[in-house]
Amino acid sequence: MPDESFNIAKELLWYIPAFPLIGAVIAAIVGSTRYRHAAYIPAVGGVGVSATLCILLATIFFDRGDSTNTPVDILTSTVVTWVHIGNFHIDLQLLLDPLSMVMLLVITFIGFWIVVFSIGYIHDSGVGRFFSVVCLFIASMILLVLSNQFLGLVAGWEGVGLCSYLLIGYWYQKPSAAAAARKAFLVTRLGDAAMLLGIFMIWNLTINHQLMFTDIMYNSIDAGLLRPENHTMVALACLLLFCGAVGKSAQIPLYVWLPDAMEGPTPVSALIHAATMVTAGVYLLARSASLFATVPEVQVIISLIGASTALLAALIALTQNDLKRVLAYSTVSQLGYMFMSMGCVGMIPEKATLNLMKYMPLAAAIFHLFTHAFFKALLFLSSGSVMHAMGDVIDMRRFGGLRKVLPLTHIAFLCGALALAGFPLFSGFWSKDMILESIHEASKGDYPIAYKLVFVMALLTAFLTAFYTFRAYFKTFWGPKVVPPEAGDHAHESPVVMLLPLYVLAFGAVFAGAIVEPLTNHWFSKYLISIHRTMRIQAESSGSHEINWPLIAGSSAIAIGGILLAWLQFRWSLRSVSGVSKSRIPGYYLSLNKFYVDEIYESVFVRPINALAALARGLESLVRDLTQLIAALPGLFARLLQPLQNGLVQFYALSMAMGIAAFLFYLILWVGR
Repeated sequence: MPDESFNIAKELLWYIPAFPLIGAVIAAIVGSTRYRHAAYIPAVGGVGVSATLCILLATIFFDRGDSTNTPVDILTSTVVTWVHIGNFHIDLQLLLDPLSMVMLLVITFIGFWIVVFSIGYIHDSGVGRFFSVVCLFIASMILLVLSNQFLGLVAGWEGVGLCSYLLIGYWYQKPSAAAAARKAFLVTRLGDAAMLLGIFMIWNLTINHQLMFTDIMYNSIDAGLLRPENHTMVALACLLLFCGAVGKSAQIPLYVWLPDAMEGPTPVSALIHAATMVTAGVYLLARSASLFATVPEVQVIISLIGASTALLAALIALTQNDLKRVLAYSTVSQLGYMFMSMGCVGMIPEKATLNLMKYMPLAAAIFHLFTHAFFKALLFLSSGSVMHAMGDVIDMRRFGGLRKVLPLTHIAFLCGALALAGFPLFSGFWSKDMILESIHEASKGDYPIAYKLVFVMALLTAFLTAFYTFRAYFKTFWGPKVVPPEAGDHAHESPVVMLLPLYVLAFGAVFAGAIVEPLTNHWFSKYLISIHRTMRIQAESSGSHEINWPLIAGSSAIAIGGILLAWLQFRWSLRSVSGVSKSRIPGYYLSLNKFYVDEIYESVFVRPINALAALARGLESLVRDLTQLIAALPGLFARLLQPLQNGLVQFYALSMAMGIAAFLFYLILWVGR
């Protein structure tokens, strides 16, 4: 990177989180005035400028003027000294490398179009609060991915947690929304606490107590983390970091908060599921990939948990009737795919003839995160368009045949559905196949049984994904026209300000995957692999990519088969000739009731903890009462003696006289004996 361009990029870097933050402040101020419905202007401006700067920065960052086409430069910029105590100091330093560059583009670009969509969706009196918190949400996520140290990452991590709480509970008057916000905040806190312990362990294990990613992740050997005597402690630290990722990215056992997060406005759902919040866990694993790659036993656990989550969420999504809830469980499932792939980092044997070698799974996971952001934001915003037309009704049993009522929304939703299902040539197809290929190659390594099991679960999940996605599509847009009473007599297409983001995202859902990966000689993968010195050497020496045609053909057949089965099921249900009672379908009610996981958690954890809290309250009340009684005894005795000290001289004289008389009387009686 030329020096002049490098300096420009360095100057631009800190403006990226600054503009959404400024937009948040101005939107909050405007929202408190009578012009509150104009609060979207600073929000759109702040996020739009940030997105523009990211694109400009990406242009500078990619333009290296060499022939390798594998940019490896990193850029750091110190904003301020955060902590300075003696010789110990921590700088708030921003880091731009290939991983953070990709994440920035996803956050700001997708976030911008979600904010634009919100202009036509949010009209209530809290509009200023909404746009202010959305901008703060995006600024926090930018800080999370740009920070060059764990403490800065934690600041952004907690920022997105707070904003998700505020946005999920945006309609706080609704008990269900308030409960969902509280649930999201508390469940993710479990993972956050474990992650903090993992960070403390890494700080303790490193030479000179380092927390900078450029010191720890780029130079793990130099940092002292890879000394043989530290292996067990590093493995434990990685497990604790993984727990943080499990909480934020909604994996087993902490996934239960994400489906309930649908209580928030639909743009919030799109923001959480596509551009912020849930991608934080995947980013944490990717940022720490060189560390996790040294502990294969932890990597196996990550892949197995990812596969289990993906399959469980897909099974639950099969029977849900709430359109947004189907999409929510699909997010949990797709995040499981990313975790499956991240668990393969470093697990592919050296002899495998696979491009980019051991670190291809990292590129596959982030590639899927990239494509998923487009089609999942598109699907959620399309469901928001349906809600807008249907009077906020989102139960698929209450509407149908909407392709004629909402023709433009129908086309956009179809593009997103095909991408999610992994239909050939759509964005999701390329990234999903790259993950499957990574898992397949990892199964040739030291843990073949575990990764073969993960591979089978991934294939089954791919089939279920295609089925439940098109089940939702057919139930919503095909069949006889059914419109709920809440929609009124004139259900119509959404306004242009809501449709424009749909078609921008639809373009990405269709073409983004092919443009950045196969059509550019796997530029995306090679670029991401360059975040680490070892990865870069392997990437540059790996040769050309060998296409696994049998795997591509098999995954394509699985996706098409799931779509066809959804179509057949839909046609059968229309003709009422299926002849199969739902109650006789194995596991139907298990899936419909989400495998009773929430009820199990309620019985095993919530109720015992509530009982323990009630006991503690009772004991606290008893101890408090006893303490107050003991404290009151001196006062009680004092009040008994208080009448003797009334301040009357005549009373004291009378008391003295009576005392002397009593004493004399006593002496007379005693002497008389």
